[in-house]
Amino acid sequence: MILGLFGILLGLTVLMVLAYRGWTILLLAPLAAAIAALFSAEPLLAHWTQTFMGSAAGFLAQFFPLFLLGALFGKLMDDSGSVDAIAEFMTRTLGPQRAILAVVLAGALVTYGGVSLFVAFFVLAPMGIALFRASGIPRRLLPAAIALGTSTFTMSALPGTPAIQNAIPMPFFGTTPFAAPGLGLIAAVVMLSFGLWWLAFREGRARRAGEGFGANPDAPSNDEVQVRELASTAREFDPAEFRHGEHSLDRPLIGWAVLPLVLVVGVNLLMTAVILPAMDTDYLAEDRWGGASIAGVGGVWSVATALLVGCIVLVLINRSRLPKLRDSVDAGANASVLPVLSVASLVGFGAVVAALPAFEAVREWVLGIGGGPLVSLAMATNILAALTGSASGGMTIALQALGPTFMEIAAATGLDPELMHRVAVIASGTLDSLPHNGAVVTMLAVCGCSHRQSYLDIVMVAVVGALLALGVVIALGTVFGSF
Repeated sequence: MILGLFGILLGLTVLMVLAYRGWTILLLAPLAAAIAALFSAEPLLAHWTQTFMGSAAGFLAQFFPLFLLGALFGKLMDDSGSVDAIAEFMTRTLGPQRAILAVVLAGALVTYGGVSLFVAFFVLAPMGIALFRASGIPRRLLPAAIALGTSTFTMSALPGTPAIQNAIPMPFFGTTPFAAPGLGLIAAVVMLSFGLWWLAFREGRARRAGEGFGANPDAPSNDEVQVRELASTAREFDPAEFRHGEHSLDRPLIGWAVLPLVLVVGVNLLMTAVILPAMDTDYLAEDRWGGASIAGVGGVWSVATALLVGCIVLVLINRSRLPKLRDSVDAGANASVLPVLSVASLVGFGAVVAALPAFEAVREWVLGIGGGPLVSLAMATNILAALTGSASGGMTIALQALGPTFMEIAAATGLDPELMHRVAVIASGTLDSLPHNGAVVTMLAVCGCSHRQSYLDIVMVAVVGALLALGVVIALGTVFGSF
């Protein structure tokens, strides 16, 4: 047992350290799984082809449509000039005097509407640099402002967000993208309020010290290969595809730019609350459909339909701004492949670990954490997201290994699966923002900042704020249940 636990820890260490150095997760995940299996004296080839690949294929079957359509939607929004139009509107409306708020709200609007985090980075960074320079705010605060708007409440808290992190718990818990909406809104307010307070505090402190926008001698070098490999495990867009397609210089009016985002949220809600409940889906129980249920697939159907409608409307209203439509579509589709395979590989690694005899000790430890099942679920998701540097990968590993156990606990205690859904999603977006996280590395690179300059502020808005919101949700959920 001790040797098996050591193998699991060694596999996780190899995965974390080499991934941070830019090694591809496609090779690291099966290598780490083999190390864990070897120390448990388990058959390596059987675990690779049966356990690892079976679980990775299952993840692809469930979530590839969301990766594909999410990346395509983000690329079309970018190439059509719609993201630029939204950023310009925020700049004109709020101006340099509210530079931090403009960056945060612009990032929140586009990511809650379905635009990939990495698409937002490459638009918000130049916008933010111009605003921060004009208002004399230190450049080092820009990554935290972008992180607050794109990587916190719109990813994990706001009900209905099409982020892949919000979709992952749905098949496990039979929930929808709008699970525990009241708790999600409260968590979003906590994250946003704390983050804005912290950034205002840091801005005021810098102004009193006479610090302006400043030069940036410590900016990191942009190692494109390393950034790409790290980014591929963090979100659903491969940064290498940004330079493919053609970016329109003609930007749509703000109403047309925002319309696809509104449609994504609206169609998602319509599918979840009206259309799917009214459909006769008993046929899903037949063997030809895998004995599925609408509770297991309805959430994915809702988000996929919403993103598809968004893509179609985008093309219809911006056809003249997409002169190389096929190139843009190809780039968007290709941008989904490396991320979905990378996260699927992490899932395969987690499946191997969960199948090892030594994992029973880990399971007992997690379930024995004081505070009840919500705290146990949050801790397991937190730890795995931190170790893998991936909110989606860490959460999927946790739910594959422990999801059925938590559902048994929920059935026995009356715990609402919607509450577990929201806790798991918020927990995945906390400690994933460690220094080796792909989103953090990419964000620092595009802003021209280093970890030494900006990481403390990222921790405060993306980790501390999210942990505060998680604590509030667990406390309220324990007392009042899901709402």
